[in-house]
Amino acid sequence: MQNREESRTPVTVIGLGLMGQALAGAFLHDGHPTTVWNRTAARAEQLVAQGASLAGSPGEAVAASPLVVVCVTDYDAVHELLEPLGDVLDGRVLVNLTSGTSQEARDTAAWASRRGAAYLGGAIMAMPQAIGTEEALILYSGPRSAFELHEATLRSLGAGAMYLSADHGLPSLYAGAGVSLMWSVLNGFLYGAALLDTAGVDASTFVSFARQNLATVGDWLSGYAQQIQDGAYPAPDATIDTHLAAMDLLVHESETLGVNADLPRFFKALGDRAVAEGHGGDSYAAMIGLFRRASEVRA
Repeated sequence: MQNREESRTPVTVIGLGLMGQALAGAFLHDGHPTTVWNRTAARAEQLVAQGASLAGSPGEAVAASPLVVVCVTDYDAVHELLEPLGDVLDGRVLVNLTSGTSQEARDTAAWASRRGAAYLGGAIMAMPQAIGTEEALILYSGPRSAFELHEATLRSLGAGAMYLSADHGLPSLYAGAGVSLMWSVLNGFLYGAALLDTAGVDASTFVSFARQNLATVGDWLSGYAQQIQDGAYPAPDATIDTHLAAMDLLVHESETLGVNADLPRFFKALGDRAVAEGHGGDSYAAMIGLFRRASEVRA
């Protein structure tokens, strides 16, 4: 009878920063024979103590497993490590969880294909501490057959293993959209906390209101998404002109109170551009036209 480890797919993890260590630890926890490699071998010590095998080189690491997961600094590092390996990638599934652009993912997928590897581009939408839990969301794109072949193994990294499409670059775009939401929410919260602080309201007190407000805004998204798909922007609630007046008021309030007004000034600058382009009577969703175009280059 096979023991638990023998029945699990072997996997290699290349790159042992905080995230790479978390990935390898999750595979080990689920009983996968796990080979690891890192430029600084000392980072593997705890994983080796837990049962991982330390490879002596990237080539040895790749050769050890049918499934190879890479999580390093950037795509330049990916190519620096893997390009010298020749045909060792042939027949393996290469999962790249390194952060990069969508074009880098597509170019690397083509490179891997020429070397006989099935390539899955990925994006980790979680902190290292969440890897291996229900909260970890990891996005994958590439050949569906490659994802399905190793889906059970990849779910060791988190229950939220989500296949998107055959487009290798899509996880990078989702990651960009995700951090855009994150920064927008966090900057809005911090600005709001600074504004309320002028009246002696502490940030902890602000949290309950902020959560309720975010839930309300979240309820608008489906309607805005439909307007974007339809290319029509009726404004049953508030027009961009109305929003612009509120932005102007917030800029004035900030300046009066001595709070940094850069954030509301940025909102107002976008609103001014939308109105100048004739969208003053449209819903806020019409602002997407500003984001669909490349930024203007200013001297």
